[in-house]
Amino acid sequence: MTPRFTHPPSLADFEDIARVAFRTIPEELSHHVRDVVIRVEEFPDRETQREMGLGSPFDLLGLYRGVSLDRQSVADTRDDLDMIFLYRSPILDYWCETGEDLTHIVRHVLIHEIGHHFGFSDADMQRIEEES
Repeated sequence: MTPRFTHPPSLADFEDIARVAFRTIPEELSHHVRDVVIRVEEFPDRETQREMGLGSPFDLLGLYRGVSLDRQSVADTRDDLDMIFLYRSPILDYWCETGEDLTHIVRHVLIHEIGHHFGFSDADMQRIEEES
């Protein structure tokens, strides 16, 4: 359960919420993403906004950056890390609009982005989340 905040959670608070949410992710997903870095940022950067064709920086709650497992090759040499970005302000905006539990929202975004790491469809991710 998300603690009750009288002010919007800070970036540090949000990182704590993400850690709690990550611990609740189904094992079938979480044991494959131990090396994925989870970063919390205020908003997607301008390049990401442009690349994703966003009308507003509030349109994106999270993003997986990296090479999904279904596209990785043992012959590939990689210099970068797989990362999941959580965007604090858009998630908080969604939280205020819906009144849902904040940890639940963050967990949902994490599952969705981890699903992209596996190359899963949105339907696959919804099924996994419903079954857990």
